[in-house]
Amino acid sequence: MKKRVIVSWSSGKDSTLTLCRLQQNPDYEVVGLYTSYVNGEVPFQATPIDIVKAQAKSIGLPLVLIELEQVFPPNHVYQQAIIEGIKDSGLEIDAVAFGDMFCNGIEAYRRSYIEPQGWECVFPLLGQSSVRLANEIIEEGIVTHLTTIDTSQLNSVFLGRLYEHQLLGELPQSCDPCGEDGEFHTLVTDAPCFSWPLAVEVDKWVLEGRFHHQIYRLSEPEI
Repeated sequence: MKKRVIVSWSSGKDSTLTLCRLQQNPDYEVVGLYTSYVNGEVPFQATPIDIVKAQAKSIGLPLVLIELEQVFPPNHVYQQAIIEGIKDSGLEIDAVAFGDMFCNGIEAYRRSYIEPQGWECVFPLLGQSSVRLANEIIEEGIVTHLTTIDTSQLNSVFLGRLYEHQLLGELPQSCDPCGEDGEFHTLVTDAPCFSWPLAVEVDKWVLEGRFHHQIYRLSEPEI
């Protein structure tokens, strides 16, 4: 029997690669995505929920939306919101998958609130080389845009760039190729798991403070 898994969906490259790998894994059946959001957008990525819904529609999976009151709620508040959101979705699941890459304690944190519910935690990317994963993302045809830059770690000239081999070659040595130290965050507009690419256009630029964002909107109605 395949294990029914729901994927933590950020709208970016890591969760997309996680989904692609699980869809190719005969041990799992992906039954849905879940996204937490604040004030109508995904934190860090600054992806509007309308775009997240369009991604899920192209992927062909139900999307569970979990609203949070703030970006960094207390741990117990965040954990309870995720657990209740998944349980209230009506989806029957055996596992929850995450796109975490670094072995920095995040695995133990995820397990601490997921496994007591009787669900398995799945980490398809954990502990793998960032260079290898970055190249896999590009070579798999996952079309990715840099939508957020932490200007304390990376020059804002990279904002809006397409995630491709040329960009990887231009990143400073101090920058993780997957942005796993928070240097940048991304939005995916096409991938092998999409039935059609998203038609998006830049809505606005937010260049105030430490984090600079390029925020998109749908340029065509959903199919």
